[in-house]
Amino acid sequence: MKKKIVLIRTFLLVASTTALMLGFYSFAAAHCDTLDGPVIQDAWKALETKDVTPVLKWVKQKDEKAVRAEFAKALSAKGKKNTDAIENNFFATLVKIHRVGEGAPFTGLKPVGEVEPAIAEADKALASGSADALVKLVTDDVARGIRTRYERAAATYKHKDESVEQGREFVEAYVAFTHYVERIHMDATAKGAHDEHSKGPKPSAAKHGTDVHKHGH
Repeated sequence: MKKKIVLIRTFLLVASTTALMLGFYSFAAAHCDTLDGPVIQDAWKALETKDVTPVLKWVKQKDEKAVRAEFAKALSAKGKKNTDAIENNFFATLVKIHRVGEGAPFTGLKPVGEVEPAIAEADKALASGSADALVKLVTDDVARGIRTRYERAAATYKHKDESVEQGREFVEAYVAFTHYVERIHMDATAKGAHDEHSKGPKPSAAKHGTDVHKHGH
């Protein structure tokens, strides 16, 4: 029986981690898809300065030729009727190549304003030279997320042995509460998988921040 419980816990942890990995990767890649994301910002800079260099860091060396070709087309279209269409094609090609290089699919460019709050704040932190606002945003939401799940678990804990139905309500709340805390703590203490971008899609603090925004209120 004890061995069975361990196996079940292991399965749940693996399933939870897999879901986080998939969710984070979709989320992180979507940041690069937005028209106000860092990739497109550098693309505009490249067009304004007529220098492709700012965007090359977003693609692998083997993909530089394709990016340079689309960039040249965008530059040559300046002042023509189809300028916007060709520039947009350059943006889309650049983002697609970047995402494919990271192992993510491309579903099209997203409009301005679709960047998640935590990611937007992370970008602001880098630009301003201070992470204080970012730390407050994330820690406030994490605290809210923990308290919300704790309160639900604590309320059901009081009646967990009064009936099977109430016991199951407690177990559901308990699992949600403990798994939430476990995921955040493992990531915060570097015991879990981390977002070393070059090593592939893995869960990160950014993902947990998103989860808090969606479920912690």
